Amino acid sequence: MLTESDFEKLSFPDAPKIITDAVPGPKSLQQLQEAPEFESMARGAGRFPFVYDDGFGVTVKDPDGNLFIDITAGVAVNSVGRRHPRVVDAIQKQSNRLMHGSDCSSSLRLALAKKISGIMPPGLKDNCITYFTQSGSSALEAAIKFVRKITGRSQIIAFHGAYHGVHCGCGSLTTGDQYRKGFGPFIPGVIHAPYPYSYRCCFGTSTQKKCEDMCADYLEYLLNTPYTAADDVGAVIIEAQQGEGGYLAPNPEFFQRLKASCEKHGALFIADEVQSGAGRSGKMWAIEHSNVEPDMLTFGKGMGGDVPMAGLSIRKDLANKIVDGSQPNTFAANGVSAAVCMTNIDIITENNYALVKRVAKLGEQTKNRILKGAKQIKCIGDVRGRGFMIGIELVKDKKTKEPFDGPLMGQVIMGLLGRGIIMVPCGRYGNVLRFMPPLTTPKKYLDKASDILLDVLSGIRV
Repeated sequence: MLTESDFEKLSFPDAPKIITDAVPGPKSLQQLQEAPEFESMARGAGRFPFVYDDGFGVTVKDPDGNLFIDITAGVAVNSVGRRHPRVVDAIQKQSNRLMHGSDCSSSLRLALAKKISGIMPPGLKDNCITYFTQSGSSALEAAIKFVRKITGRSQIIAFHGAYHGVHCGCGSLTTGDQYRKGFGPFIPGVIHAPYPYSYRCCFGTSTQKKCEDMCADYLEYLLNTPYTAADDVGAVIIEAQQGEGGYLAPNPEFFQRLKASCEKHGALFIADEVQSGAGRSGKMWAIEHSNVEPDMLTFGKGMGGDVPMAGLSIRKDLANKIVDGSQPNTFAANGVSAAVCMTNIDIITENNYALVKRVAKLGEQTKNRILKGAKQIKCIGDVRGRGFMIGIELVKDKKTKEPFDGPLMGQVIMGLLGRGIIMVPCGRYGNVLRFMPPLTTPKKYLDKASDILLDVLSGIRV
C-alpha cells in the first residue's frame, strides 16, 4: 500500500512555484502568439493561455520554468498522473517489441480485452466484447452504428448538457452550442431529454429528488407513451456523471428508473464513461454508484492516460449481432497504447482498488473543504460531485443564480494561473470550475490547490 510520501514522489516537489513576473511568461507568450499561425485553434483548449513543456504526476512546467499544480489532469486523462514510472517502463519495453501491428489480433490486444472484461461493472463484467478506438468520439460513433445494427431501430435518446464527442454522428448527441452552431445538419433520429440539474432545474424545482423524479418521468413519457415521436428508439445514452454539462451527479434511483423505462420500451442502456470512468468518481465506473447494469459502456481518457486509448464494451449476446469487418480502425489498440492501458488498469485496481477508494475519501474531504470555504465566499453558488470529479459553480448573486460571464471567468482562470494552479471551466454557461486531478495527487497538493482556489475566489469583485 502506498503512503502519502510515496504519492509525493510521483510529482515535482515544491509546487506551485512561479518565477516569472507574470503568467504567461515571455517564452510562453512567444509560443502562444506563434501557435495560431501553424495549428488550428478549433482544438478543445482554443486559446487557453498556457504552454505545457514538462510534466510529472499532478505537476507541470511551462517553457519559462514556472511550476504548476494541474488540477485538469489533461481534462481527466492522466488518471495515474503524467509520466508514472511504471507507465514509462511499459512504453520502453513495448517499444522494443511491437508498436503498430494492424487492426487484427495481437497477443497484447487480446490480453487487454480480457483484462477490460474483468473490470467492467455488473452486466458486462466477464460478459462483454470490446471494440477499441483512439478517442471517446470514435467510441461513440461505433456505439451509434452498432445500436442501429443490433436493434434494427434508428432513434437514440441523449440528454441536455450532454457531451458525447464532436464527430458528425456523436456530435448529434452532444448539446454544447460551440460544437453545434454552424456545423449542421447532424444525423436524424436524435432526441434530447432533461438531465437532472437541481441547481437550475428546467421544471422549476430546486429539490434534487423532485428534479430527478421529473426528469425520469419525462423519459418514461417519451419512451412509453404514444404520440411522442419516440417510437423507434434503439438506445438511451447517458453520462453516469455529466462532464461538460456541469459535473452533475444524480442519485442512484434516477438511473434505476431510466433503466426500467429502457427495458419496458426495449431500448438499450448505454453508459458513457469516457470522462467519469477509470476510478475518477470513487468507483471504477460511475454507473456503479447506481447498481444499474448497462448494455454498453464507452471508455477513454483515463484508461490510456499518457497515450490515446478508448473503446466500447458490449454485452456478448448483443455483440454477436455485429457484422465482422464492419467498423475498421487501423490504429486501434496500438501495441504501446495497449501496454500502457494494461499498466494503468493494474495501478488503479491493485490492492482491491485501493487507489480508487483513496479518491473517494480524499474527494469527499476536498469537497467539504471547498464547501466550508464557500460559506464565506459570495460567488460560489454550488459545489457538487464525487471523488475527483467536483464542480464549483460560480454566480454573480446567490439568490438570482446569475452565472459568471466570460470576463469574470477569465479573471478567475488567470488569477489561478498567476498563483500556479491550472483549472478549466465547464457547464452550460461556462461558469463551473472542474476539480479533476490525477488519482495519484498528493493530499498536500489537493489542500494547496483548494486553499488557493478559495483565496482567489474571495478576491473576485462582481
